[in-house]
Amino acid sequence: MRALVVYESMFGNTQVVARAVADGLAAADGIDDVSLVEVGTAPAQVGDDVDLLVVGAPTHALGLSRPSTRRDAVTKTAEPLVSTRLGLREWLAGLGRVDRRLPAAAFDTKVDKPRLPGSAARAAARRLRRLGMPLVVPTTTFRVDGMTGPLLDGEVDRARRWGADLGARVAHSETAARRTR
Repeated sequence: MRALVVYESMFGNTQVVARAVADGLAAADGIDDVSLVEVGTAPAQVGDDVDLLVVGAPTHALGLSRPSTRRDAVTKTAEPLVSTRLGLREWLAGLGRVDRRLPAAAFDTKVDKPRLPGSAARAAARRLRRLGMPLVVPTTTFRVDGMTGPLLDGEVDRARRWGADLGARVAHSETAARRTR
């Protein structure tokens, strides 16, 4: 089975989480290949060889980033941004409907403040479902200390475990589906 992880990241935190998720997926029995791709270099279409699509993005202004929130992110740091060409919102909009039931999952990074509304992962999940991709696990959020980070202690390990659990679940369901064919 092949997994594709596509991420958008401003300050590098979502990129770190995406790498940990990809590492977890790669460690799962039944997942043979994992591609980790920044959204600006992601393929315009998800290939037929992909068995699982995982997307991740930072939460900006209650959801997925927009050109205006990405322009604002530039003003928050002297460091260059990771994702500069386009965001996950635009990439998903360009995909078009998938002609098969491609399993998918979504995660986000978010400032660790109680009751802070909005979620890039939930916004991405809605778009994935509209494109015909069923979510195989609930969305999840990885917490960041302040807007530019760093990630809270333990979040990288939690992301790795989430990826491994996700990979095991998808591989198990695929194996079960093959048995019933």
